[in-house]
Amino acid sequence: MNELKALTGARGLAAWWVVLFHLRGSMAEMHPAIESAIAKGYLAVDFFFLLSGFVIWLSWGRRFGEGGLPVAGRFLWKRMARIWPLHLFVLACAVALAVVLAATGRNIDRFPFAELPLHVVLLQSWGFVDPLKWNDPAWSISAESAAYLLFPLLAVAVDWRRVPSVVLVAFVALLLFGLLPLCGQDGLGSELQRFAVARCVIQFAAGTAIGALWLRWQGRDLVAVSAGILALGLAAAWGTKLLSEAHSLPAALACLLLAAGITSNRRGNPLEWWPIYRLGEISYATYLGHFLLWFVFKLVLVEDATDAPLWVLALYIVAVIASSEVLYRGVERPAQNWLNRVGDRRRLAVA
Repeated sequence: MNELKALTGARGLAAWWVVLFHLRGSMAEMHPAIESAIAKGYLAVDFFFLLSGFVIWLSWGRRFGEGGLPVAGRFLWKRMARIWPLHLFVLACAVALAVVLAATGRNIDRFPFAELPLHVVLLQSWGFVDPLKWNDPAWSISAESAAYLLFPLLAVAVDWRRVPSVVLVAFVALLLFGLLPLCGQDGLGSELQRFAVARCVIQFAAGTAIGALWLRWQGRDLVAVSAGILALGLAAAWGTKLLSEAHSLPAALACLLLAAGITSNRRGNPLEWWPIYRLGEISYATYLGHFLLWFVFKLVLVEDATDAPLWVLALYIVAVIASSEVLYRGVERPAQNWLNRVGDRRRLAVA
């Protein structure tokens, strides 16, 4: 399957929405509308969950339909090769930082060494501990690891290719309007220790069904326009308090995902403009690396964490982009390629 470049660009913008969300407490006073939009940056993670299910269904749905559960080993190995090496590298940086802080007599409560093994194996969001420790953004990667483990069962049990479109739409609606609002009554970002995995798995499953719909509806501009209008309507319903955040915004993101997928690889699509597309390519490095980098910036350059100078914020943004490029080229891609080669050699040896 050819890459849907608009979705890569959208992933980059979503990653920077998260970056701004973590910066918001140190930024100067902004227009209320802008401040409100940035304060909802944690919802970009919900877009990641939907997008992950969407892309993985397109890449692996048919393989499971034809090969059954034996395909699961290869799938899980490739997902591990994608997410784990960079996570481990950034976590090692966090350990080094914690050691320096401890050696200089600083507080290291947010770096609990007793819980470190759970973070290494990406189990911190499975209900055992507070997932917002060490490297906070990794909580979502931990939750996605549960979705990856469950995906082979879904893909073998249900072949979306044989399910009528109306049933697929009803399934997505049931997940996003029925089940998802139960995952944190005070907002989707609440009670991560209890609901992180459920929040991810529900939206990941919805993303797989949206991927199946895209396969049928690709190229239909009327569907894309309808999905975009529905997304705006759902967002407006939340803005006017007709629907709660949990009822409206994930469904709006799902509609935007479908619309962006249908309009992908079209000339003039702004999401495919090369700077935005590049932000999407390095977005995983941006997402995992930005939080610790800001932690260091605050230690070294910011006296008042609630009001960072503009030059510090500008320097930080440049540092995030530069470090993301370094992590992508120097750690993420080489490690992923090496592990994939190892997995391919093992598969050939067994065959």
